[in-house]
Amino acid sequence: MTHFEWLAIVMFVGFFFFIMSGYPVGYSFAATAILFGGIGYILGAFDLNLLKLLPSRWFGTMSDFTLLAIPFFIFMGAVFEKSGLAEELLETVGRLLGRVRGGLALAVILVGTLLAATTGVVAATIIMMGMLALPSMLRYGYDKKLATGVITASGTLAQMIPPSLVLVVLSDQIGVQIGDLFLGSIIPGLLISGLYMLYVIVITRLKPDLAPALPPEAFSLAGKELLRKVVRVMIPPGILVFVVLGSIFFGLASPTEAGSVGAVGSCFLAWMNKRLNYKLLQDAAKSTAQLTALVITILFCSTFFSLVFDGLGGQRLITDLLLNLPGGYWTFIIVANIAIFLLGIFLEFVEICFIAMPLFVPAAHALGIDMVWLAVLFAINLQTAFISPPVGFSLFYLQTTAPKEVATSDIHKGALPFMALQLVALIIVLAFPQTVTWLIHVSAQTAP
Repeated sequence: MTHFEWLAIVMFVGFFFFIMSGYPVGYSFAATAILFGGIGYILGAFDLNLLKLLPSRWFGTMSDFTLLAIPFFIFMGAVFEKSGLAEELLETVGRLLGRVRGGLALAVILVGTLLAATTGVVAATIIMMGMLALPSMLRYGYDKKLATGVITASGTLAQMIPPSLVLVVLSDQIGVQIGDLFLGSIIPGLLISGLYMLYVIVITRLKPDLAPALPPEAFSLAGKELLRKVVRVMIPPGILVFVVLGSIFFGLASPTEAGSVGAVGSCFLAWMNKRLNYKLLQDAAKSTAQLTALVITILFCSTFFSLVFDGLGGQRLITDLLLNLPGGYWTFIIVANIAIFLLGIFLEFVEICFIAMPLFVPAAHALGIDMVWLAVLFAINLQTAFISPPVGFSLFYLQTTAPKEVATSDIHKGALPFMALQLVALIIVLAFPQTVTWLIHVSAQTAP
């Protein structure tokens, strides 16, 4: 460690002090950079001329066409949620599977998977399913822990399944093609969803009292009417998802172009269901503007932070430490994933991407790690952290809508089996990188 590299370490610790004090994350980045940049200048450890690089870095960020996909995908999800299409999807699938033991739980997982591919918004998905599905599951005798665990885990699939906002931000920070990252995350995302469903099927067979089948009077729709509703409610969103993601995978459109098609397509579906109006568009646009502004603010401030941190020698210090870990390649993978998991318990994914990725990426490149595979591992880890007690964000989202009879302990205990399932998926992806790379190779071979 050189004479002033200790200052970079203190800067990193100081940043977490700002966050834990409740200061907004973007402003925490900026405040820490200003404070320690000034201290570094006084001590002769930081060259103020480095700040001249900021405008060019910010301009380069805003010139990145891929980042335009963020507001399009957010708007697409907002329209689905605010138009009631997502709610109707949950109701229909629930009627379809309700006669099966554990059918409502399976319906929540299936709808969570479909909504992940259409909305990509974790909070909205969990709150909606908490308001609609949880009371029904409790009314028909479902175990509180199983019901809450299924909802928090399924709602968090939006972190993993494309067009996930997590994947878009990761692609920018890690420096991989968003199309490759979308392709690479499909099999692991479906693997996690499949493990959830397998768990529900097995546990409800071993312990039937946890999730009884719904009584016949719970179904008010006749067979033909239910079939018509399934076709009307499930087929159009499925086609939209295929068009949006398929156009990216087959090289027909960039993620930004596909996102714009998704935004227009969601409006078209709302119009088909006679739910498109000015207030809907206004609310969706407002949600999109707020979330996009948050991402860009954090991105700008984190760039400032990284510039000062690097100027103090912090990036060089971290890279050297990671490269010299005993065990090399696999030790780095383990340490990086543990760090991402721990950060994910306390911070949002956007914050983690801008904090941790600049530290890990140089060492990962030097070790020859497949960056798409690494990004998918990080995404699984972030999803696991999101449902981890005691402070996983998904647990708090459900807590805001849960009925009074559902205790906080029920929500936390209910998440534990699904955390274990996600760790199983992480181990599978670690052991078999082909789960990430196979579709990418197939796509490359079939591309014109």
